[in-house]
Amino acid sequence: MSDFEHYKKRLYEIIEASTGDDLTSHAYDLMTMTAVIVGLLPLTMKTETNYIRLIDISTTLIFLFDYLARFYTSDYKMGVKSYIAYIAYILSPLAIFDLLSIIPIVSLILPSHPLVRLLRIFRIFRLVKLVRYSKTMVNITNVLRKVRKQLMAVLILTITYIFASGMIIFQIEPDLFNTFFDALYWATISLTTIGYGDISPVTSAGRLVTMVSSLIGVAVIALPSGIITAAYMDEIKKKKTKLEL
Repeated sequence: MSDFEHYKKRLYEIIEASTGDDLTSHAYDLMTMTAVIVGLLPLTMKTETNYIRLIDISTTLIFLFDYLARFYTSDYKMGVKSYIAYIAYILSPLAIFDLLSIIPIVSLILPSHPLVRLLRIFRIFRLVKLVRYSKTMVNITNVLRKVRKQLMAVLILTITYIFASGMIIFQIEPDLFNTFFDALYWATISLTTIGYGDISPVTSAGRLVTMVSSLIGVAVIALPSGIITAAYMDEIKKKKTKLEL
């Protein structure tokens, strides 16, 4: 291995979640997690001070370096010595969130642009970076990846029911809703059993639809919870079995 490849591999070991006694990697992990938490402070402030701007600049530069370093070492991450590794990395979920988290760098270049304040909201995506440094979060991410098809089926079922119940109530209570979007809003809060009460059916048929929608909502909310819990317990059992072997 050439010196160039040696330094590249060492960089990859440092920026990845630390394992073992690699103090440099531990320090990098700590720095990144601190930058994530401190970097969210500007979102809690109405006015921008010099200190807040300094925090914004320093944390954004840290995340920019982190993204470039991870892109540079993509071949080690993906295990493929090809340009395909770089493309695969860019399209991976965590890389997309990393990219979104550094978009606020625009505020350092165009601080007076009207869209800058909106772009600053993208700082919230930096929280996803913490997933890399938590074994529990990694397990949950793996579980969600395994049951994504089942969760997608539940989501499609939920959206279908919301539209169906929205259309039904829109016809039963024509004077209650100004637009069909209001009916969808009612259907959503009824299905989730929140029921703010700002839109309430006045006819017996409308109230019956509301009752049915709320009861179905209990099942709809419980269904994905059961799927995720079962998959998570299965993941834990598999890991325990591997450790015992």
